[in-house]
Amino acid sequence: MVMDGEVEEGGGGQVVETGEEETAPNASNTQGCTCEVQELMVVIGSIVAIGDYRRTQKKECQNLVRRLKLLLPLLEDVKDLHGQVPEKSLNPFWNLKKALLRVKKLLITCSEGSKIYLALENEAVMARFHRANEKLSQALEDLPYEELGVSEEVKEELDLVRMHLKRSKRRTDTQDIELAMDMMVVFSKDDERNADSAIIVRLAKKLELLTVEDLNAETIAVRKLVKERGGQNAESTQHVIELLNKFRQSGGLEEINVLDDPIVPKTLEKSPSLAIPHEFLCPITLEIMTDPVFVATGQTYERESIQKWLDSNHKTCPKTMQPLVHSSLVPNYALRNLILQWCENNNFQIPKKDASSSTEGSSEQKESVLSVVQNLSSNQLEVQRKAAKKIRMLSKENPVNRVLIAQSGGIPPLVQLLSYPDSKIQEHTVTALLNLSIDEANKKLIAIEGAIPAIIDVLRKGSVEAKGNSAAALFSLSIDDDIKAAIGLSNGIPPLVDLLQHGTIRGKRDAATALFNLSLNKANKTRAIEAGVIPPLLQLIKSPNSGMIDEALSILFLLASHPDGRQEIGQLSVIETLVEFIRDGTTKNKECATSVLLELGSSNSSFILAALQYGVLEHLIEITKSGNSRAQRKANSLLQLMSRISFLRQMCAVNILTFGKKFLRHILPTRLFTVVFLIENMSV
Repeated sequence: MVMDGEVEEGGGGQVVETGEEETAPNASNTQGCTCEVQELMVVIGSIVAIGDYRRTQKKECQNLVRRLKLLLPLLEDVKDLHGQVPEKSLNPFWNLKKALLRVKKLLITCSEGSKIYLALENEAVMARFHRANEKLSQALEDLPYEELGVSEEVKEELDLVRMHLKRSKRRTDTQDIELAMDMMVVFSKDDERNADSAIIVRLAKKLELLTVEDLNAETIAVRKLVKERGGQNAESTQHVIELLNKFRQSGGLEEINVLDDPIVPKTLEKSPSLAIPHEFLCPITLEIMTDPVFVATGQTYERESIQKWLDSNHKTCPKTMQPLVHSSLVPNYALRNLILQWCENNNFQIPKKDASSSTEGSSEQKESVLSVVQNLSSNQLEVQRKAAKKIRMLSKENPVNRVLIAQSGGIPPLVQLLSYPDSKIQEHTVTALLNLSIDEANKKLIAIEGAIPAIIDVLRKGSVEAKGNSAAALFSLSIDDDIKAAIGLSNGIPPLVDLLQHGTIRGKRDAATALFNLSLNKANKTRAIEAGVIPPLLQLIKSPNSGMIDEALSILFLLASHPDGRQEIGQLSVIETLVEFIRDGTTKNKECATSVLLELGSSNSSFILAALQYGVLEHLIEITKSGNSRAQRKANSLLQLMSRISFLRQMCAVNILTFGKKFLRHILPTRLFTVVFLIENMSV
């Protein structure tokens, strides 16, 4: 997303600067040091006033703003200094201002830009923060301290700020990993059970895209993104649009075509010159209301849209987000009469509603669901089997059914049916619970009813399809952190490892997704390693036809942070395989393999030495030029890690002068000599 001069990735991974550049001050417009410093203080003040930031970059934004605040009192001291400085010495102030304006544009993007874009392109945005810190640090270093007569105390404080900027590191925390894996599953997994809806709920919560107001604001931001990109980065843009519509659907809103003109009510598309009073429009759909109703907070909505919101298990007012003390809907007759009168005076015809979407249909739906739920407790096995299958289908269709099934008391009998010896009942039941678990509130209900041990038992002993669906259900439930721990404590990881090793392709994929999610819990990492998860993961990455290389590498990345995991993963054959992916793999393969190698090497330099022996250096350099943004960042971090092995460089210089390279080949281990030679010739 290019917003007022920010950096965008161009073709082939190149970085392209966009936006207008300022011109340097000249003799005619330069008013001296005081004027320049005053302008810098104004820019910093405007940066501080930007306000709230998107959750995915909030930490980086706050850290950067905090460092800039430290400059204000120091610049105040500089501004009050007497005398003028030569005009040529004012250029560093202009460079600092340019760096500050760059920061301002970046922070505005992180404050007002599309939340989905900022999450999807998180690595590229992190790289921009790194570059911004470097530019600021360099600009501060170039200030003419001596000509300004700055005291040693002020200079030391400015140097301290500069060092903090220079040393700031781009973070790689659990949330980044989880976001990346969630995005990968959402966009790559073709699952007829719609299991990825559980991830949609988690992503919406992380990105704070749960309310109608937030979703409408995001829609406007995405439209702005599409317009500014003008057809560039088409795949990335399409991913943003797809995810936006999934969020809207999850929040009870209709999908929209963001490529249309900015948001206008559909009823105005045919008569754009007619302005419908704002109070006549439903806050959810932005359509003129035909049946306006009050909710408990006093806000008015179209009956159909607010009913959908409530049926999706929302307990708050969509506009104010205040808790609703009751769910009763009261007709707003006064507003309805005003709307009818306005329509008559302006010859405006209200669109007719589809009879199939009436509230009577909703009542019939509730009765139908209740009847099926009651059949789950029948004394006849065939009736129970048909009821379980029906619940499976209903829970798959839409979010309203998931809420109605839970409200009708469907979860307890489903949990009881899990222990039935009938394989078909088990299969239908565990899949129904998988679909029901997509609803956030249902996760807790399913866990409270004691479903986790029963689902794990089906995972061990069920049919082939039941095992895969059990693994998917554990993944969906484990989005809740408490349930992650409960699954680990219930010994749910060993059967997942077994499914990963011996299951069908679909079963292995379900097991891998569940194991990734569970391994975000520290205790579960240990359990997974002890259960023997690493050998089947290594087998998957060494099997070119597995179709699960990226998933396996993502789990290995998590486990590489554990000492036992590093020891088992860091076999020479594995390091060689990682280097092969970095050299010849797909774009995603290269990114994931580089991430694993970076995690391994950050704690044990011997893994870096082994990778260098297999020729990783030139391939990393190539990734920094042509890889995707995340891969470029990881590759750069690896190269920096290699360059920090300074003692090898020093030892190389001393020994070469004393003994010569030829003699070193005989007295140094082969691997060490290779590394020394490579580092000696590094230009990174």
